[in-house]
Amino acid sequence: MRREDKAFRMFRESFNNAEGRFHLLEHRVPVEIQKEYFTYSERMRRSKSFAPLSDAQTEVLYAQLQTGEASVAEKKYMLTSLAVSCSVKAFRMLEEYAGQSEPDVADWACLALAELRIALETELSGEKQMFISTGLGGKDGKMRFYVLFLAEKNVPFKDYQRRVIEQEFPYMLAQAGCETESLTVGSQYVELLSLIPFRTDIKSLLEGLIAECNQYGNFLSYRFTINNIKELTQEEINEAVRENGDD
Repeated sequence: MRREDKAFRMFRESFNNAEGRFHLLEHRVPVEIQKEYFTYSERMRRSKSFAPLSDAQTEVLYAQLQTGEASVAEKKYMLTSLAVSCSVKAFRMLEEYAGQSEPDVADWACLALAELRIALETELSGEKQMFISTGLGGKDGKMRFYVLFLAEKNVPFKDYQRRVIEQEFPYMLAQAGCETESLTVGSQYVELLSLIPFRTDIKSLLEGLIAECNQYGNFLSYRFTINNIKELTQEEINEAVRENGDD
């Protein structure tokens, strides 16, 4: 089995074999910030001085947060303190703040709210909760993926081939329960941003897109790049095109 095939299989099986309720971080939050937040949160929870906030303490902390006078470091501390307090009052406050948070801590507020939501649902329902976070986020139980498709042997697309891609991709993705958020057809590549359900066989889906289009001229390569971390820069796209031409 090729390494790529194994990676796709393991990704799909991780969802098929999982039990419990999935929670997907819908916002786009850089992975580096996610790592920083959860490390910070865990450190706070493990601290010897840690103690859940009372409702009165929660109100005082939130009032301080709303003044707008705190530093970024102080805001991060207050948001995380609310998140680990595991109280309904703190959740309502975080929910309100996340909807109007300042840009410098918007991602942090989003993560704090997500962590507290899962903690409360676990406590109230007794059901296992699973948190899924990616750099590109998702929506309505679907993960957002960025895919870069390449022209076969780097031969520039003809006008009719571009039309085939623009028609077939959205149609076939919709048939599979996916959403096409953006589709950009370049001279020698195609960029796709799509929302894909958790348990979809992604490899088969994408290869099916290519096969369908190739009925009209074999113009798409079966070599593609997919990730749920970030969209590729133009420089990275150009490098992928160059590598495709070298094969």
